Amino acid sequence: MGAGAAGIGLASGISLGASKPGPGAASPHDAEDQVLFIGDDTAIADTVYGKVQGFILRDIFQFRGIPYGADTSGKNRFMPPQKPEPWSDVRPAVWWGNSAPQDMENRYGNPWYSFADHWNYDDVSEDCLRLNVWTPAIADGGKRPVMVWYHGGGYRNGNAIEQDGYMGENLSRKGDVVFVSINHRLGPIGFSDLSGVGGDAFKDSGNVGALDMVAALEWVKQNIANFGGDPGNVTIMGQSGGGSKVCTLAAMPAARGLVHKVVPLSGSSTSALDQEYSRKLGAYILKEAGLQPSEIGKLQEMPWKDYLELAGRAQDAMEKENPEGGGFRGGFRPVADGVNIPKGTFYSEAGGVSSDVPMLICSTFHEWGMSRTNPELEQIDEAGAKKMMSDRTGFRGGLGDKAPEVYDAYARVFPAAKPIEIMCLVASNRKSVVETANAKSGQPAPVYVAWFGWEPPLFNNRMRAFHCLDICFWFNNTDLMLTHTGGGSRPRALSEKMSGALLNFMRTGNPNGGGLPEWAAYSPEKGETMILDDQCELRNDPDREAREALPS
Repeated sequence: MGAGAAGIGLASGISLGASKPGPGAASPHDAEDQVLFIGDDTAIADTVYGKVQGFILRDIFQFRGIPYGADTSGKNRFMPPQKPEPWSDVRPAVWWGNSAPQDMENRYGNPWYSFADHWNYDDVSEDCLRLNVWTPAIADGGKRPVMVWYHGGGYRNGNAIEQDGYMGENLSRKGDVVFVSINHRLGPIGFSDLSGVGGDAFKDSGNVGALDMVAALEWVKQNIANFGGDPGNVTIMGQSGGGSKVCTLAAMPAARGLVHKVVPLSGSSTSALDQEYSRKLGAYILKEAGLQPSEIGKLQEMPWKDYLELAGRAQDAMEKENPEGGGFRGGFRPVADGVNIPKGTFYSEAGGVSSDVPMLICSTFHEWGMSRTNPELEQIDEAGAKKMMSDRTGFRGGLGDKAPEVYDAYARVFPAAKPIEIMCLVASNRKSVVETANAKSGQPAPVYVAWFGWEPPLFNNRMRAFHCLDICFWFNNTDLMLTHTGGGSRPRALSEKMSGALLNFMRTGNPNGGGLPEWAAYSPEKGETMILDDQCELRNDPDREAREALPS
């Protein structure tokens, strides 16, 4: 983390080693060569539902917006995903599928964040079960490793291509792999548990968004060989809320055999929402709508925008009537119903659902970068930082009287860090990463842990190693996501190593051999962690002392 990196022995010099032309900005073709090919007989692939037609861009086949499920509106709302209707003509797959229903109000309201992240959003509707494919070849008998990407945004927002860093072209080309990204139901549309008020007909309603994610993997199993991929070697990867999604998928019985490696970034989970809470929220939804249980079908007839507002009011009412918490916090996310998603702690059985599935888990130094749009915080002193931490810590509540102790613990581990950097590290602590790694390490398959500390020279160096930054490094997209990296040889050098490690992990379940230093598997005793920066190194649990000062 820049100056603070010295506290854990990281070099702060810039690596300017030789590298090949950058992805996105350069291509395998000369400038005068044609790079886009589309036509009546170009890029036509088979699926079990019918043929789809995409295009070829810089030697990579692209297919956009392929249906993997039926429209989820009307009678299909709150129901498990249904198969799409087959089609007889060749279906165009040249544009992205609809984003799932979500609150789009003021999505671009902050011009600085809009510039830095330049979100990609298109039409929004309940006909959103679509996926995208990038592949070097189709129908060639190839057995290429497959990446399936689950977007961030918690369980409420986002889509499969919301950032340019999500694009799969460059990783597909570099590693000769197939890249898939999906949209699925979100928020109250995807996770309203009406089983307590609607009975058996709505028994799966709290998890239909998660079942969508499984349906996409079933589509991959059935169809990906036609796109040059190996259905027996599928890596699922997600960031932020997507990291939680892939952890949940790896624990779902329905995903057994569909997932072979899992990569959560900056988000993870070891349990799902308690069903007592989710059913209580379902009852509040019905109450807010003024409906009797016999009238629950009317919730399927409402316009989706009206339903989102209704469900939001119901959540607010429930939390207002339970101001002390008491288990009445959680919102709309996967539910531990004991059928679709297990109760208790994920990965707690040595021979459980994902016991043979390796995991690579990563977070960033500064998930919560407080000063990016608040330059004044760069000048905060130690006393001011401790006061601010006592009141609030990032997305979380404050640390109260414990703030000075926590601050001092982090300052000892990161002696060169400025007060603002200490605040960011505390707010971005690795507790959930370590909890997930510890839980998964009880199973036979290995776990590899990384901590990303590279900082872009943008916004007067205030961005630091922020939430979402590492995605484009893993996907070889640092010259495509310029507003995150600045572009050029420095980020490209690290991206070469990180994408190489990811590709090796996809192939073998072991990231070694891709350009990073020797990466030992994680153990709870040593806490082996790969530091990702201009100079990378493996450290044993570098922030343990600091982290142990945090409240339990």
